[in-house]
Amino acid sequence: MKRHYEIRIEGYLNTDWSDWFAGLAICQESNGETVLSGLLDQAALHGILVMIRDLGLTLIAVNRSAQGEQ
Repeated sequence: MKRHYEIRIEGYLNTDWSDWFAGLAICQESNGETVLSGLLDQAALHGILVMIRDLGLTLIAVNRSAQGEQ
């Protein structure tokens, strides 16, 4: 089952990275953080988290919402 996730990281990530992050929307916040959001299943979520770790990005939060679940 795919669920809607918002993944918040420290710093700005260029929107060109969207394809690398399973097509997630990338939004740069005014507070210096980036939010990745979209529908993911559990395997894809874990893959995204591994990529964030491997790129040396600082993970701030992962939130799941009921928005657009499939």
